[in-house]
Amino acid sequence: MAEIVFQTHGLTKVYGDGELAVHALRGVDMQLYAGEMVVLLGASGSGKSTLLNILGGLDNATSGTVRYGDIELSQASERQLTRYRRHHVGFVFQFYNLIASLTALENVAVATEISAHPMDPEDALALVDLGSRGHHFPAELSGGEQQRVAIARAIAKRPAVLLCDEPTGALDSKTGVRVLQALAKVNQELGTATVIITHNAGIAAMADRVITLSDGRISEVRHNEGRVDPAGLSW
Repeated sequence: MAEIVFQTHGLTKVYGDGELAVHALRGVDMQLYAGEMVVLLGASGSGKSTLLNILGGLDNATSGTVRYGDIELSQASERQLTRYRRHHVGFVFQFYNLIASLTALENVAVATEISAHPMDPEDALALVDLGSRGHHFPAELSGGEQQRVAIARAIAKRPAVLLCDEPTGALDSKTGVRVLQALAKVNQELGTATVIITHNAGIAAMADRVITLSDGRISEVRHNEGRVDPAGLSW
């Protein structure tokens, strides 16, 4: 059995109080294993982004537990969460959040400056097939290239976990496939446990496991017999 990276039990998240309370998560039990790729699938409002934010230490659960290795995140202080985010987790969001005044290489280097054992920024860009674009500014790159720079920035600190929130949501399908190929390559070559959240069921075939959320609960867990190369996906 692979090592368990994340384990949650009875995880809930409630926003607001009384009649206006919104129950984003309603008792989520799940595990994430080292090296696997998981797609969290669900419609808007299903709770998948809330779950991802709690796993990443960006938000706190209302109740329940979430453990990363031997770290109990639900009991961690803000200082501990900051250290956790800095050294253990890489984030990729729908919008790239690159610094416009820095080149692609410099955007990646920003992450390595605060990391204990970073990759060379040029190596990180090469891993997502952007080795020749390092000296271009974000405005000189396509949307897909900017997202791949964001992936390179996320992996440059060698995180154990890569959390991706709708990474192809702002891209057309052809460009999105290139981004998914970069994520698959990172997962396979670095062994980075990878979670991709999406409402797009067509992406699910590239994962080892598909976890479907509905109304704040896990409604289905499916293991794929084999992973489909992103080039074979369609949506």
